[in-house]
Amino acid sequence: MEPTSRLAICPGSFDPLTLGHVDIIGRAARQFDRVVVAVLHNTGKAPLFTVPERLEFIRATFEDNPRVEADAFSGLLVDYARRRGAAAIVRGIRAVSDFEYEFQMALMNRRLAPEVETVFLTPAEEYSYVSSRLIKEITALSGDVSGLVPDPVARRLAEKFPAAPEAATEG
Repeated sequence: MEPTSRLAICPGSFDPLTLGHVDIIGRAARQFDRVVVAVLHNTGKAPLFTVPERLEFIRATFEDNPRVEADAFSGLLVDYARRRGAAAIVRGIRAVSDFEYEFQMALMNRRLAPEVETVFLTPAEEYSYVSSRLIKEITALSGDVSGLVPDPVARRLAEKFPAAPEAATEG
């Protein structure tokens, strides 16, 4: 009997993609034959980057990894996972505070699609505090996010948030 290809879905908003995300996706790609980084169309939020921009970031970041692809979806994650034939949903957990929400979602997803497992992965320690929200806040305040996001993301953040001019001094 031939082994079947095992597909995992790494869902999220990825607004923007961080090196914490990259770490989790890379770890998933070592555990599964293929990984789909699935960007959620969320009409309830006003994202900084469009879905096509976020897909572009993911594709550029993983262009040398044939196991990773980028796609977008809307609706229930488990419905998307079923359509794609996924064996698992991979979720990153940075801290205990993430666990409660992620655990509740995993149990609901199991109820809706018992054939799709949820797998929790932790990022490398140096990215355990990084979140997209913090990246946006730091960049908006002219902070340095180099080493926390992939280069294509850093360039686009710099375009969206040009450095604030120095405050004028009286004198």
